[in-house]
Amino acid sequence: MEALAHIEAKINEFLKELESPLVLALSANLQRGKMLRSKLALQIAGESEECLLLCAILEMIQSASLLHDDVIDDALTRRSKPSINALFGNKNAIMLGDVFYSKAFCELTRFASKYPEIPRIIANAVSTLAVGEMEDVELAKSFNDEEAKYLTMIEHKTAALIEAAAYAAAFLAHKSREVAEDFRIYGRNLGIAFQIIDDVLDIISDSKTLGKPALSDFKEGKTTLPYIYLYAKLNDSDKMRLKNAFGCDLSPMEQDWILENLQTQGAIAQSIALAKSLGNCGIEAIANHSCDKLIQIMREMIERDF
Repeated sequence: MEALAHIEAKINEFLKELESPLVLALSANLQRGKMLRSKLALQIAGESEECLLLCAILEMIQSASLLHDDVIDDALTRRSKPSINALFGNKNAIMLGDVFYSKAFCELTRFASKYPEIPRIIANAVSTLAVGEMEDVELAKSFNDEEAKYLTMIEHKTAALIEAAAYAAAFLAHKSREVAEDFRIYGRNLGIAFQIIDDVLDIISDSKTLGKPALSDFKEGKTTLPYIYLYAKLNDSDKMRLKNAFGCDLSPMEQDWILENLQTQGAIAQSIALAKSLGNCGIEAIANHSCDKLIQIMREMIERDF
């Protein structure tokens, strides 16, 4: 935990350099999450000043993406607390996200001479992440029943930065390009599996644990993987019923019907099975690199309940 505190301190240092009391005041209300990308980088590259810098950059980029995400989704909470857009409005949330992005890229230039691969890896990931955000918005326009489209979107929106964290950290640890590729595969699989489990938790976790009401994704117009699997198993009449419920405030009866079918039709179990399969493939990619802690991280992210 000490390393994570150092990362937080480094982010605060970067923000203070901007000499903006407004930025500091708004940033003080940010809800920091699991810091998965930092934990990943630290396990691969070790706790050096260079790795702490990389982690601070990754966390600032992640915060920026979430600030923008909350505006796009009209989300009023983030981890059970009011979101920045709820507290200070959409304009401030967007601009604070821009501040975090631009400051992160400014600090990223420090790696250019010694580790030229790292700025390109991170920059490409941010471009991919933005594409994923656009794909998410496009998919939300109607009920999506295509698994491939959804998996592509979460690979871009969620997995890209986790993949980049593992890949960049491997270069920071002076791994060969071939070995770095193994860590990249691990990171990508971790990212996709992580998002699938998030999708499942939106359905099966109670609202207190999750920090938002159950079935929030579906009500907000997101056809996540369990609903795609459920749709494929329903008869024509029930398929229409599920589609008609998409993006709506659900009555207790309709919510119970969806929850019951997600369980009885095996859509939840099928989603978890895919996450576990991806996790195992990620673990296999690094099997020859003595990475017990990374195996543990993968399993914890798949078996978590929040």
